[in-house]
Amino acid sequence: MKLIFAGTPVFAAAALQALLEAGHEIVLVLTQPDRPAGRGMKLKPSPVKELALQHGLRVEQPLNLKTPEAQALVAEVGAEVMVVAAYGLLLPKVVLEMPVRGCLNIHASLLPRWRGAAPIQRAILAGDAETGITIMQMDVGLDTGDMLSVHPVAISDDDTAASLHDKLAAVGAQAIVSTLAQLAQCPAQVQPEEGVTYAAKLSKEEARVDWSLPAADIARAIRAYNPAPGAHTLLAGEPLKLWQAHAIAGSAAAGEIVRADADGVVVGSGAGLVVLTQLQAAGGKRLAAREFVAGRAALAGCVLGA
Repeated sequence: MKLIFAGTPVFAAAALQALLEAGHEIVLVLTQPDRPAGRGMKLKPSPVKELALQHGLRVEQPLNLKTPEAQALVAEVGAEVMVVAAYGLLLPKVVLEMPVRGCLNIHASLLPRWRGAAPIQRAILAGDAETGITIMQMDVGLDTGDMLSVHPVAISDDDTAASLHDKLAAVGAQAIVSTLAQLAQCPAQVQPEEGVTYAAKLSKEEARVDWSLPAADIARAIRAYNPAPGAHTLLAGEPLKLWQAHAIAGSAAAGEIVRADADGVVVGSGAGLVVLTQLQAAGGKRLAAREFVAGRAALAGCVLGA
């Protein structure tokens, strides 16, 4: 098909690669403007832009799609479909109606559960057993459009947002290819009214660990905030980031380190114990518990968060 592709991060780049490999004609790529990154804060192109330029595709980076100039970019190419994946900009109604067969979104949840900005992280935080990819016909609402195909993905007990992202990116890439191949035979299904939840944008403040919560909730939060914004606490008054954890039975005062060895730093909570298996001190690198403990004096008895 003759497609416009709109996307920005790695999740979207996986879909663009799959569409190219499937032989679709990508007549225009829309992605967000280059952003400052790294220590030098130099402008860095998005993963989608980098991939598009490697393939000699036309790339445009409007600040938004509300201006006549930006809308003309979409109108003039005469695309059959616009495929949207984590683009990060709203599509006005006039733009949604420009492609002959509309705009399809690759959404990282089983709609109507987890509409919104952070569906991967919210699914882990909630303890969901599965999530998935929904290919959706876009409308003016927030992830409210009709569903064309649904592709479940199991959430494992050790999944982080990073690992689950990679699973979903791979599934989403194949899902959009298969949906486009059967578009004429894909009956659109209205999203059910029951089961709607919203995946609010993440904040650094909510990623601060509350050790009074149950251990299972804390462990899920640590995995959900990996890689961003990063679960964090204090150790002897200094910032400490937590990247991987699981819960076990036991009891101790909330935040108290009861054991620290090669198997993990074991911390009390509101119910159960949290085993921290990957940690990062301020100014340091991510370390497995074995390495983290080896470089420090006795940690048992210390209280995290104080």
